[in-house]
Amino acid sequence: MKNLVYLNNFLKVLLLSLVVLLLFIHNLHSEIIKNIKISGNERITNETLLTFLPPLLDKEITDSEINSITKNLYETNFFKDVTIELKDDLLLINVVENPIIQNIVYNGIKSDSLLDFLTDGVNLKDRSSFVEIFAEQDIAIINDNLKRRGYFFATVVLKKENLGDNLVNLIFEIDLGKKAKIKKITFIGNKIYKDKKLRSIILSEEYKFWKFISGKKFLNEDLVNFDKQLLLNFYKNNGYYNALISSSFAKLLIDDEFELIFNVNAGDKIFFRNLNVELPINFDQNNFDKLNTTLERLKNEPYSINAIEKITQEIDKIALDEAYETIGIDVIENFDSNYLDLTFVIEETEKTFVKRINVFGNNVTRENVIRNQLEIDEGDFYNEILLNKSINNIKSLNFFKNVDSQIITDDTTNDKIVNISVEEKPTGEIGASAGVGTSGESFGFFVKENNFLGKGLNLSSDVTLSTESIKGSLSVKNPNFNDTDKSVYASLETTEIDRLTDFGYKTNRTGFSYGTDFEFLDDLNFGIGNKNFYQKIETDSTASALQQKQEGDYWDSFINLDFTYDKRNQKFKTTDGFRNFYSIELPVISETNTLSNIYDYRFFTELYENNITSFSFFAKTSNSISGDDIKLTERNYLPSNKLRGFQSGKIGPKDGNDFVGGNYVSSININSTLPLFFEENQNIDFSIFLDAGNVWGIDYDSSIDESNKIRSAAGLGVDWFTPIGPLNFSLSQPISKADTDKTESFRFNLGTSF
Repeated sequence: MKNLVYLNNFLKVLLLSLVVLLLFIHNLHSEIIKNIKISGNERITNETLLTFLPPLLDKEITDSEINSITKNLYETNFFKDVTIELKDDLLLINVVENPIIQNIVYNGIKSDSLLDFLTDGVNLKDRSSFVEIFAEQDIAIINDNLKRRGYFFATVVLKKENLGDNLVNLIFEIDLGKKAKIKKITFIGNKIYKDKKLRSIILSEEYKFWKFISGKKFLNEDLVNFDKQLLLNFYKNNGYYNALISSSFAKLLIDDEFELIFNVNAGDKIFFRNLNVELPINFDQNNFDKLNTTLERLKNEPYSINAIEKITQEIDKIALDEAYETIGIDVIENFDSNYLDLTFVIEETEKTFVKRINVFGNNVTRENVIRNQLEIDEGDFYNEILLNKSINNIKSLNFFKNVDSQIITDDTTNDKIVNISVEEKPTGEIGASAGVGTSGESFGFFVKENNFLGKGLNLSSDVTLSTESIKGSLSVKNPNFNDTDKSVYASLETTEIDRLTDFGYKTNRTGFSYGTDFEFLDDLNFGIGNKNFYQKIETDSTASALQQKQEGDYWDSFINLDFTYDKRNQKFKTTDGFRNFYSIELPVISETNTLSNIYDYRFFTELYENNITSFSFFAKTSNSISGDDIKLTERNYLPSNKLRGFQSGKIGPKDGNDFVGGNYVSSININSTLPLFFEENQNIDFSIFLDAGNVWGIDYDSSIDESNKIRSAAGLGVDWFTPIGPLNFSLSQPISKADTDKTESFRFNLGTSF
């Protein structure tokens, strides 16, 4: 025991001695700096170098502080060697500067887009310092990016060219080599589904010689990672709550061919059982009755993350509709064997305000044009749903390439600062269109500016020509008149149809219109306008009795009222929601007193990943209140975009050989986008469509009446965003038609931006 006490005391003394020794050594190596001498620097001045250092003169410095200063100078990347020595009270700093990169050249890459992708994230730039370790890192970054694009056999070699005066050029020699082909795709583990089914879920595909267009047949790390997420989403949307895609790897088979292998563990299938909603005391249960119906419908259905997301979205929608300004949703899960009980707990969260809204990136577009699209304002309660709607409104302007938002929380008040950043794009368009059919061709030209002077003004002008007609129009619209939610518009148009030679009549119609519309209720717009037209109808002896009867000059004036209920998520490139439009046109001055009605319904939904399917219904009626025949210029025809595969105005009732239109028209349209065929070209969209429609109803007897014949056509549409502008074309094949119809198998539109 006594020995242990002695040992303990000895250790205490030893420790104390070491502390004293360390303090002595510290004091021994510390000095007071009276002068600093810098050498070796050529570009970097002494003054600049000293800005990288703490104040040193008349300061005591230690070895550890010298090491820290040395590290700081290295971290500037200006120097490849730094030596610091302390002699008495003189601090000697000697540096060797890194060369300056004059130019960086990448050989072996012809595609600018591929080069941008490969060099994304590199450290070295033109006119920057050459740092050896950065060069090594950049080679690794480029190699990684090459593999992400399928170039697993590529080589990257860096050459440095000395130019003198401590300047260098860097040359990256890149040999792409062969692209790695996916020879086989295999799924192992507890996968439940057959390989064929799982291959249809992912984007990567096996190499086949006939797939010469597709880039998905090559091994691509980014695409493989995305495929893993697609597989996981598939399983979790089909009941497999615990599904796990544990790994994916590529096995080299021979030469440039790989086997892509996914390791899948599906787990047990889970079913929904009890789904409930817990509401705050002050919430009205009746507002959530519809939601309860949805929850009841999901009982005993397989687990699905999409179903849960739709429920939360429905809760958000109800909260917005009922003016519950700030809510939070907590989903409580309770498992019982293979069954899952869910409780959606809705809570009122702390109310926060919008302190400030900042807009960045609008160099041309005036800020008020953007702010007019906001559903929230500074001083309002912060509401994420309204913010998302605001961002969609801005995107719908189609003025910007990108629109992003960032939310910053004020540390003191917990209020929100909303930063909205936009990236502008050209908003002017000039273009042409053409159609080729069984009876000739039609051509069109147009000029548009959607953001005139940055004020959000819409200007457009177009001319359409065919063998027997010419039509021109000029219009202007201010969507936010005087910074309000009211829009005003005005337009001029003229149409001349010359059928004297073939059918004995000629019509000329010129007029103007103006009006306004505004939001009457949430998402419900009301519009009122006035249309005025002068028209002249000429005939000769070969015209029919009806045509000769209508010969003369006319002045007509109409009042039009319209209602629009718009629940689309965004007006440009809509992916979800619907739009209802109804318009009625009432005669004010008219000899025939024609009453017209228009109804247009469009619905959009995402049936599966990256697919947008739309359905539309269109109908128009025109009837004379006085019982007289309506004028030739007021009869109805189906627009070419409502019934593809047929020439506009070349179906329906005929007077002899002349298509005279009808009192009624209607059409349905189904359009569905197809997955991209080009992996590396995101500028091409494919879609298939089915159109059906008819024109019928006449005020007089005609020699042919195909009023009961439904016309239909199917085809392929392509939207190609080319360097010279967007190109749209469609190929159509009629399915059902009348013998007298004039078909149109091909139509295109081409425009460019400015």
